[in-house]
Amino acid sequence: MYRRIRDLRHDHDMTQRELAEILGMSQTGYSKYETGENDIPTEILIRLSKIYNVSIDYLLDQTDCKKRYK
Repeated sequence: MYRRIRDLRHDHDMTQRELAEILGMSQTGYSKYETGENDIPTEILIRLSKIYNVSIDYLLDQTDCKKRYK
């Protein structure tokens, strides 16, 4: 899961700092999500899903289907 959110960020040419700013948090706090040091709160998963236009199941590495549910 953590690798997937890092890969999505790279695919969107964003730095951790840029994404953290969008999410309203510190770069260090966001970095801990990508390394798996901290669990990702549901609210952040929802926001990442919207930013990347992918399903939460995709973010959680439960499917390879990126399609977001409505």
